[in-house]
Amino acid sequence: MAGKLDGKRIAILATDGVEQVELTRPRDAVTAEGARAEIVSIADGQIQAMNGDIEPADRFAVDVTLDKAQAADYDALIMPGGTVNADRLRINENARSFVQEIFRAGKPVGAICHAPWTLVEAGLVRGRTLTSYPSLRTDIRNAGGTVVDEEVVTDQGLVSSRNPDDLPAFCAKIVEEFAEGRHAVHAEGATAG
Repeated sequence: MAGKLDGKRIAILATDGVEQVELTRPRDAVTAEGARAEIVSIADGQIQAMNGDIEPADRFAVDVTLDKAQAADYDALIMPGGTVNADRLRINENARSFVQEIFRAGKPVGAICHAPWTLVEAGLVRGRTLTSYPSLRTDIRNAGGTVVDEEVVTDQGLVSSRNPDDLPAFCAKIVEEFAEGRHAVHAEGATAG
């Protein structure tokens, strides 16, 4: 039986400090539908996942480093949260550039919990409606986005959720968006660097 995402290649942007369940549940949801998911990260080797931001969890092998990753090679992007993960990614030029290229190419993106921090730093939230972990909401508003407190929000191919409790809705929605190939509208200000 064919999966909804057969033949699709999905990037998971993550680094040390990623919230484990926000990496594994979306990854499992897309691979169960036939997609190939790859961890794209800052450095080669393995990344250390966390539970609740403070308890070390499992380690995950990096498939591709950001200096070698090409947005053109992927059909969609998953951005898990974790406070440290998101903070490290948002200050990394290669991470911001990669996300900007995904948006410029009009590919769907799923961002949960603290992941929108990278979208804020990359100039990709202006004019969009999304949700996030509560501590990011002022940053999103200050960057020109509209914040709502809902389980899952979809705006032009950008799917966002607040926290791990929203994972069932988030996973279902990213599979739907990735399958239908809904595209994110090209973002103003999405420039490399």
